[in-house]
Amino acid sequence: MPTAPDRRLVAVVLLVPAVVALALWAFAWPAARMAPRELPVGVVGSGPAADQLQGRLEERDGAFEIHRYDSEAAARTAIEHRSVYGAVAVTAKGPTLLTASAASPVVAQLLHDAVTAQAPDGAAVPVTDVVAAPATDPRGSVLGASILPLAIAGVAAGAAVTMLGLRGGRAAAALLGVAALVGMVSAALTDSWLGVLTGDWWSEAGAFGLTVLAIGATVAGLAALIGTAGVGLGSLLMVLVGNPFSGVTSAPELLPRPVGTIGQWLPPGAGGSLLRSVAFFDGNAAGRALLTLTLWTVLGLTAVFIGGRRKPRKADSAAAPERHPALTG
Repeated sequence: MPTAPDRRLVAVVLLVPAVVALALWAFAWPAARMAPRELPVGVVGSGPAADQLQGRLEERDGAFEIHRYDSEAAARTAIEHRSVYGAVAVTAKGPTLLTASAASPVVAQLLHDAVTAQAPDGAAVPVTDVVAAPATDPRGSVLGASILPLAIAGVAAGAAVTMLGLRGGRAAAALLGVAALVGMVSAALTDSWLGVLTGDWWSEAGAFGLTVLAIGATVAGLAALIGTAGVGLGSLLMVLVGNPFSGVTSAPELLPRPVGTIGQWLPPGAGGSLLRSVAFFDGNAAGRALLTLTLWTVLGLTAVFIGGRRKPRKADSAAAPERHPALTG
């Protein structure tokens, strides 16, 4: 009959490859299947030329979600409010492309390629970057790379609270303190030092901090309810699922369905969207991401307080100090 050490050996041998397989699936599969899926873009104009352009874009079944605008000014406003990623204006001289590389450099390039393919051979397509990515980070690499450290910070905060035995109000205070400090440090690094974020400093710090708080509260809450296994479950959910599903390095609409949607309802994806909104778009379209992070935070902290009201598990009787027979009456 297998002994306990033998069972642990088998568990390790099977568990590690399973985690690696999950990580490869979560990170590699969405990247390998990247393509536009109902990507919101605008078409400016009301004549036959605009209708023809819309028809050609709609030939790519399900790739684009077309919004029509009467003027280029209206399309610019829609881009600034994050209603669309870009727009094509039909003019007498040919199409003109409006993009927002700050929303997604990958999408901006994709739209340029798609419109150029529709233009007459050799015709140049003028491009106006309505909301440009900062010159210090034209490809959005820093913002894309920032979500994983935030996820790790949140998991570390939740794990530390659990392992140190902090409960109830003390646990919540620790999570809030970590989130506030991480938010300010992150904003100082990315905005003040590197200059890759260009929005309101305190809004950026708040987006960083709220993301960490939502993740940390979730991990600590799961641990408070189901024990230390909750730390592992929270880590898998936030790091191995939430991070690759976030779409922050490309766009949620470029990920396979329903990955993009799932990612936006998890803290890493919501945090990336909120940070992009406050850093480059004056907070436009930040509502859903803010609501998502707030819900995760409230649910996580509620679980922390519920778990804190439970009595700590008693120590094993084997660990209790033995009383000498001579001392017993």
